[in-house]
Amino acid sequence: QVQLVESGGKSVQPGDSLRLSCVGSGRPISEYAVAWFRRAPGKEREFVATISRAGTVTHHADPVKGRFRISRDNAQNTVSLQMNSLKPEDTAVYYCAAYLAVTGEVSSTDSRYRHWGQGTQVTVSS
Repeated sequence: QVQLVESGGKSVQPGDSLRLSCVGSGRPISEYAVAWFRRAPGKEREFVATISRAGTVTHHADPVKGRFRISRDNAQNTVSLQMNSLKPEDTAVYYCAAYLAVTGEVSSTDSRYRHWGQGTQVTVSS
């Protein structure tokens, strides 16, 4: 199975950009659909973005559409989340998650994901 480790979280100001990375080890990440979720203080975990095994299919949640972009480099076993025009409401712990998938498959449902990273904190504040 795959193990996931996130990195890149930090404190930034509104309007800044940030890039999160999720590196997989063990089983090749190319066999998995991968997603980013986040949990803000006092709120439930929510879906952010997902990408299919080959990166041909992506889906972004409405609150981040046009500002965030998920991508992957299977040769580097890495899935990234480019976050632009950050807002205070983007403050959260961001989690990378994966599940074994068929080609082109994606999901925004957290219960579908079997493997999770430990999370990385993103704080957006002036």
